[in-house]
Amino acid sequence: MDTTLMTLLYILLGGLIGAALGFFFTKRAFEKQLKENPPISEKMIRAMFAQMGRKPSEAQIRQIMKSMTHK
Repeated sequence: MDTTLMTLLYILLGGLIGAALGFFFTKRAFEKQLKENPPISEKMIRAMFAQMGRKPSEAQIRQIMKSMTHK
């Protein structure tokens, strides 16, 4: 009886530790991927403005990029 309880406790503890480590490393890899390959770039913003028939200033592009990166 006592060994069964300890075995279940070890399995539960191992699962919790594995889930925590998996979450941590997955989050870290995802953030690294977003930093290396941002979802939108300055080039894309310029293309959107060009499609609308406008020529954006550099200040407008920086402002849009800043608003996209702030959380």
